[in-house]
Amino acid sequence: MSAAGVTRTQMGAGVVAALTIGLLAGAGEAHAGVNDCDVRWNALGASAVCHDTGAPQGREYVLIVECWGLHGVPNRFPLYTVGPYTQSSRWFVPTGQASGNCSTSWGAPSFNAGVVTGAHVEIYRQ
Repeated sequence: MSAAGVTRTQMGAGVVAALTIGLLAGAGEAHAGVNDCDVRWNALGASAVCHDTGAPQGREYVLIVECWGLHGVPNRFPLYTVGPYTQSSRWFVPTGQASGNCSTSWGAPSFNAGVVTGAHVEIYRQ
């Protein structure tokens, strides 16, 4: 086998090992910085449920999923790398819910594959 083939095999084995560790260790629950939102995640996905009935009219939230794995390099298509990245959900209202994962998200033309390492809710529009 050529040196390049050995390097590719070692890199592939490293990615698989890292994803496996993430699947075993990556689960949690947190309260977001946004009032009245519960955020839950495990290695495969994340979800947020908000019941912020006192939010100003017009406010929108977004779920940010923190990931680790294979992802496209921003503004450098078709280059890919392995490491941390984030995915975001579509916006949702303060009394709504959202979900997300580390794979290709809501129709975006990318081929990301990773495990969830965290999640939080941010205000998308005030």
